[in-house]
Amino acid sequence: MKLIAALSGGVDSSVAAARAVDEGHDVVGVHLALARKSAGGRERGCCTLDDARDARRVADVLGIPFYVWDFAEKFQETVMTDFLDEYSAGRTPNPCLRCNEHIKFSAVLDRAQALGFDGIVTGHYARITHGDHGPELFRAIDPSKDQSYVLAVVPRGQLAAAHFPLGGDYKADVRAEAARRGLVTAAKPDSHDICFIPDGDTAGYVVSALGAQPGAIIDSATSERIGEHRGTFTVTIGQRRGLGLTVPAEDGEPRYVIDVDPHEAVVTVGPREHLMVHRIEADAPLWLSSPWSGSRSDVQVQVRAHGEPTGATVTTNGDAVVAELAAPIQGIAPGQALVVYDGDRVLASATIDATDRVRRPRVHT
Repeated sequence: MKLIAALSGGVDSSVAAARAVDEGHDVVGVHLALARKSAGGRERGCCTLDDARDARRVADVLGIPFYVWDFAEKFQETVMTDFLDEYSAGRTPNPCLRCNEHIKFSAVLDRAQALGFDGIVTGHYARITHGDHGPELFRAIDPSKDQSYVLAVVPRGQLAAAHFPLGGDYKADVRAEAARRGLVTAAKPDSHDICFIPDGDTAGYVVSALGAQPGAIIDSATSERIGEHRGTFTVTIGQRRGLGLTVPAEDGEPRYVIDVDPHEAVVTVGPREHLMVHRIEADAPLWLSSPWSGSRSDVQVQVRAHGEPTGATVTTNGDAVVAELAAPIQGIAPGQALVVYDGDRVLASATIDATDRVRRPRVHT
C-alpha cells in the first residue's frame, strides 16, 4: 500500500513509520505545519520547527521521501478559533480532539487520497480491527498511553484508512526500538502541552486573544463576592488553584469552581462535593458501532483523555445521549467529550452539554 506517515517529530510517529517501511509499504513522511512560530531555542508543545527538523532526520534514516504540509490556516479555523469560542461560551474544549477530527485525519486523509495514497499511518496508541461491519476502535494495550478517547471523534470511514502500529505495544518498548534503529527521537520527551500554548498558560493565552473581561467570583454558600476573575474563560469547572480568592472559607475547606456563567460574568465556587456529577447529557453522537435507541446498562463512559472508565446506563434517542453514572465523577464540564465503551471497544462519542450540576448548551456548530 501507499501510505502517508504523519511524522510529528516524536518517538511514536517515528517508530510507526519505521514499521510501515519494514512491512513493505510505499511510505512518504509528512510533517504538519500547524502554527507559524520561531524556534528560539527548543520549544515546548508540538509541531515546532525543532520537531520538523527531527521528523526530517527520521525520514532520512528510514530512506523515505519527506514533505511539510501547511495546515496552519485550517488549524486556525477549526481548532484555535473553536477553542476560544468554546471558552467564551463557558464550556471547556479539548483541542486535541478537534485536531484529530478536522486535521490529522479528515484534512490529511483527504489530501493523501487525492494524491493517490491508500491511507495514513500514525503513532497513536490505539487498535483497529476490521470486522464484518467495518473498522472498530479499541483501547491500546498500554493503559497509560491509550489514546482511544481522543480518537473517538474520527468517523469509521476515516478509521478504515488509518494504521496504528503501536496499539499493541508499551511505551518503554517503543523507545527501546527507536534507540535500536538509531532514531534521533528515541529519548525525546513526550509533549503534554496544547501545541499552540507552549508555555502552558491557557488563561494568559485566552486573555491575550479575547481581552480581559473581569467579573465577580461568588461563594455558593454565602452568595458573597470573594474575588475577581479576568474573564470566565480563564477558569474551568473543577479548578481550585490560581483563583486569587480574598475571603477564606468559613469551614476552612478548599473551594472549587462549580459553575461559570459567561453572560453574567460570574464564577461560582463551592465545596468539593458540589463537583460530584451523577448524570451527563450529551448531543451529536458519533457512532463507531451499530447505533442503538433506548438504554444499555452494560457499558462504561469516560470523560477525560486519561480518566478512569465508569459504569453507566446510557440512553440514546436521536441526537440525545444521557448517561446515568454508577458512581459519581468529579468536575465534569460542558464541552468535554463523553466516550462510551464496551470493555476496550469504543462504541460512540458525544459532546457534553449538561450535567446534574451545570448546563451550558452549545451556541454554535
